[in-house]
Amino acid sequence: MDIHVSNLAAATTQEELRKAFAAHGAVSSVSIHTEERSFGQMTGTSKGYGFVNMPDNAKAKAAVAALHHQEIHGSAMSVQEARPRRISRHRR
Repeated sequence: MDIHVSNLAAATTQEELRKAFAAHGAVSSVSIHTEERSFGQMTGTSKGYGFVNMPDNAKAKAAVAALHHQEIHGSAMSVQEARPRRISRHRR
């Protein structure tokens, strides 16, 4: 199950996020989205959100319930099941 995690502190690392979710079950992948460019330079600054994938849906749902509003680096995470990505269609 894909899990959307937002309101992450800038200091939160992927390893910290993995560790928090791994306490509830196996974690397939973790990614924290970052700013790639600002005024032509690579920044790597966190955008404050990311995704966690857990293969066991029951454990993933338990992790969502347990970690929603938990703090990492003083920031309470918002944790929820990721919604499917919508593809916009432009009319021409």
